[in-house]
Amino acid sequence: MIDPQISNNKSEKSSPRISPYLALIPVAFGVFVAADDQTVMVTVLTEIMIDFRVPITQLDTASWTITAYLLGYVAAMPLIGRMSDAWGHRRVFAAAMVIFMIFSAFAALARSMEWLIAIRVFQAMAAGAMLPVAIAIVGDLFPSGQRGLALGLIIGAAEAGGVIGPLWGGLVARYLTWPWVFWMNIPLGVMTLIPLFLFLKPSPKFKSKVDYLGGILIALSLASLTLGLSRIDRPGLMLTLFFVLTAVFLIAFILRQKTAEDPLLPNSMFASPTIVAANLSHLLVGCALIVGMVTIPFMTTTVMAQEPLEGGLRLMRMTIAMPVGAILGGIACQKMDFRIPSLIGLALTIWGYYEMSGWSLSISDPVMSIPLVVTGFGFGILISPIALAATEPVSHGDRGAAAGLVTAMRLVGMTLGLAAITSWGSQRFFTLVSGLPLPIPTEGESSDVSLANIEAYSGEVMNIGMNLFTEFFIIAVVASAIALIPTMFMAWNHKKHLEAEKPANSEGS
Repeated sequence: MIDPQISNNKSEKSSPRISPYLALIPVAFGVFVAADDQTVMVTVLTEIMIDFRVPITQLDTASWTITAYLLGYVAAMPLIGRMSDAWGHRRVFAAAMVIFMIFSAFAALARSMEWLIAIRVFQAMAAGAMLPVAIAIVGDLFPSGQRGLALGLIIGAAEAGGVIGPLWGGLVARYLTWPWVFWMNIPLGVMTLIPLFLFLKPSPKFKSKVDYLGGILIALSLASLTLGLSRIDRPGLMLTLFFVLTAVFLIAFILRQKTAEDPLLPNSMFASPTIVAANLSHLLVGCALIVGMVTIPFMTTTVMAQEPLEGGLRLMRMTIAMPVGAILGGIACQKMDFRIPSLIGLALTIWGYYEMSGWSLSISDPVMSIPLVVTGFGFGILISPIALAATEPVSHGDRGAAAGLVTAMRLVGMTLGLAAITSWGSQRFFTLVSGLPLPIPTEGESSDVSLANIEAYSGEVMNIGMNLFTEFFIIAVVASAIALIPTMFMAWNHKKHLEAEKPANSEGS
């Protein structure tokens, strides 16, 4: 179902014409700042543990500063996306930035790890709102058929923020103290808000009720799923409880969808093969993406015995290509069917991961760097066509909800992928290692022979570890290959959509 694109004629007549790309700058910058905070904790976590006197044996507790951010980031997206349709995209984006700044200040003032974890959840809810609302703002600023490049710029900014995050945290840790990671969000937020109101005119509002109960139910379902998957390597009562809660909240949400007068996610969305295919594709893409983001640095610092910095630099070879791919993928969407750049992106991703699956302990450049760059470039190309396929078919008043859903699906896919390699990988490693004979010295054995046996055993363990990591890349190949199936259903007729979109009036906010 396609509704006419809405424009605020009154605002257009009373204000000078501003380039939509100029209006997009503060939106892209805000998305960049929010995405930066998603990964910045990686490099300051050690300093935080020292400050709060958290021993290394409680690293799993400290890691919740990262998990909590993911939890809040994904859980709030569908509800806030829908709220932005009813309240106005610019208004909700600005409110999310203000809330993000407030909780950043609270995080900087935190005096215990538990308080910091709790604050990170609420900070992430605000940060998680910005990307789907920014995608909806692209729909406000640009007509159909001209949104590809703009969407590529927004998503490129988000990917760039994730890339810069660890580097930014490392610089702060070296020259300042960890609270400055959060204090700096306040002036950056101000730098977003001022041009946002100067350059971006009021967004359209749509007369529809927000199903808050449905939003809470889907948020609880996503939160329970995230918590459950984070414990999948530790089977037990809590794991079962989280999965049961996920099922209960999800069933309750589905029932609410069927009975609500204005459901959180319009039922027409699920009647569109293009939208359903885009969400399934994003789920599988997220699953494949997290495999590389976790495996590459971890493999570098363990079996390859390199410094953590080297692990980060290797991962950056993949992630730094993603913003470039996102922009080019967006441009391609303005010229061709969404399926074409999507299939090209998946093909590049499959090839890159397949090449990585053949790596050995002696891998070096350029054999190492080429598949990393190609894989990141492929992931970047994919993002814009999938986001457009998920949001273009909906009515203009449902674009925020659609953007929130498809963005959340990628994060759920990343959580699923992380759970898969965590649980399966640990079991697989112990199974392979248990088959090796232990190098226990025998009576009368010389020290040289004992040392040689130990070195041989260590070498075998390293080879097993390397083989396991390359098997992770095969998992990513399979996930990317499966994503080809729903991608084939992401057909989109630009000409038909352009004919259906006609300007109409709406109330600004």
